[in-house]
Amino acid sequence: MLEDEFEKLYLKFRNNYCKNLFANGNENLSPTESYCIEAIYLLNRPTVHEFADFTHISQPNATYRINNLIKKGYIRKVSSEEDKREYHLEVTDKFLNNYGVNASFNTKLMDGIREKFSNEEIELLEKMIRKIVEEIME
Repeated sequence: MLEDEFEKLYLKFRNNYCKNLFANGNENLSPTESYCIEAIYLLNRPTVHEFADFTHISQPNATYRINNLIKKGYIRKVSSEEDKREYHLEVTDKFLNNYGVNASFNTKLMDGIREKFSNEEIELLEKMIRKIVEEIME
C-alpha cells in the first residue's frame, strides 16, 4: 500500500536525521541545540520571533538558546535591512561544515536510484517529488 511504503521512506530519512542529530560530532552541542540550529537553517534567516513561534517556545527561552548558540559560534545575528531594530538569525560556517553529515546518506540514496532505475523512471520520480513538495508547501 502506498501509505505504508511512504511511511517506510519517511522513517528511513528520520532515522538518518536522528542518528546524525545525536552524533553530530560537536561535543559542546546538546541534541536540543542541534535541533535549534537546524530549525534556524531550515527557516532561512528567521527573526527571533519567527524562530520562537516555529519551535513553540517563549521569546525569552528563544533568546536564551540563541545567545548560547552565538557564544558557541554556530549562529549570528544580522541586523535587518528593512527594520534596524530587528535581527535575522544566520548559521555560521562552523555549522555548515558539520551539516554535511547527511550528504553521504543522500549521495548513497541517489547513487542507488541512478543504478536501479531508467532515465525515464528517474524523470518521473523527479516530477512526482516536485509535485509532492509543492503540495506540502501550500
